[in-house]
Amino acid sequence: MTVPAFEEYVPAIDCTCAGCAVQRRTAAAALPTRQGGHPAAHGARRALVLVTAAGVVLSGGLAEAATGAAGPGRVTDPAPDADPVADPASAPDAVTADPVMPDDPEDAADPADPGPDSPQGGPGPLQGAGASGPPAGTPTLRKTTRADIVNRAKKWVAAQVPYSMSKYWPDGYRQDCSGYLSMAWDLPGNEWTGSLASYGTRIARADLQPGDMLLYHNPADPSKGSHVTIFGGWTDYTHTHYTAYEQTKPHTRKQTTPMAYWTHSGSYVGYRYKGLTTETGGSSSTRAFPGAGQFGPGANNAHVTEFGKLLVERGGKRFYKVGPGPAWGSADQQATAAFQKAQGWKGKEADGIPGPDTWRLLTTGTGNDIPAAGGTGTGGSTATPAYPGRGNFRTGQSNSHVDRLGKQLVKKGYGKYYLSGPGPRWGEADRRNVEAFQKAQGWRGAEADGYPGPETWRRLFA
Repeated sequence: MTVPAFEEYVPAIDCTCAGCAVQRRTAAAALPTRQGGHPAAHGARRALVLVTAAGVVLSGGLAEAATGAAGPGRVTDPAPDADPVADPASAPDAVTADPVMPDDPEDAADPADPGPDSPQGGPGPLQGAGASGPPAGTPTLRKTTRADIVNRAKKWVAAQVPYSMSKYWPDGYRQDCSGYLSMAWDLPGNEWTGSLASYGTRIARADLQPGDMLLYHNPADPSKGSHVTIFGGWTDYTHTHYTAYEQTKPHTRKQTTPMAYWTHSGSYVGYRYKGLTTETGGSSSTRAFPGAGQFGPGANNAHVTEFGKLLVERGGKRFYKVGPGPAWGSADQQATAAFQKAQGWKGKEADGIPGPDTWRLLTTGTGNDIPAAGGTGTGGSTATPAYPGRGNFRTGQSNSHVDRLGKQLVKKGYGKYYLSGPGPRWGEADRRNVEAFQKAQGWRGAEADGYPGPETWRRLFA
């Protein structure tokens, strides 16, 4: 099961594709005449001139970069909003192997094409935060730390901020994926997927650390999958999955995600915020790992005390009858092992002795918390049964998995199509209830066909 496509883009001033043409007309129609809009009686030529002017006003300092474009989907000058994905020659050697979206300009605009239903909000100022307009020129980068970035991201997760491309949260940031990243990085305004790269330095995926972003911007057609997530740390030692903080339908979420994403995985590029500092920020330390010799049997130092306190903050309190203190003991080792296992680590990776990865996750406040007794590594939730496979949910199938699925659907409030049951035999009522649950996640089309895949199963039992 894949997640829904993100239909976000801002209309380019000089783009001739149908989507941008319609969005420029729509933007102008919504503006008062004094700001570049036009009366309904004006001719088409007058409308085009005014819409172009409105686009310059709305895009603020980003308009200048657009004048350097050689055509739709290609940037010839690395202006502040230029997307490095479209210019592989300028990228570091360490990431040149990442797939790059090819330039593929659309044909001439078709006036009959209405374009996407939900365009992304464009670059602009914070809303309701006292800003009077888009920042002039290149804004000064605000200094921040990794811990601060992650802590800001967590606030929207805790508040379950609803996904919207037009609404703004009280902090002034737009409630879509690019607004969420703008908030987490503490940018001076709301950006979009086509301008976020200018605030970061491109890095290899192997170098990702908490607070970095994974960005996919499709310059040929920004409405096709463009999205951004915040990297929260690796969830396994193979580095195939990571904790992603993201703004998506129906609301902000934090979850284990395959590297780099469910869709368009090869096209996501890592970036590190240019204003990042190494100072202590928020409630977590960002100091370097003091070394394995500071921990384990016989160790007695301040690092052990600090480490134990961090474990308690992440759910390890039940292991300590007294302390934490400077002398390493069995409580420290048991709590450390519980935290490591919560990340999905096994064997030597979860031996209860902290290494650099364990230290990094704890000190940056990332990764999974230690679950309550009997739970899994997802912050204390009850154990999620393993996904049994698609073949168990088809016409004619009768098994305990169908029965378990039906009961969970009823428990979650998605059992209205059951006239009797649920039971072990798969039927149309099961399919329709699953479909209703999938649509509640914001999925459509093949993503909401009523047949549970791994992601449907995980969310249903979360």
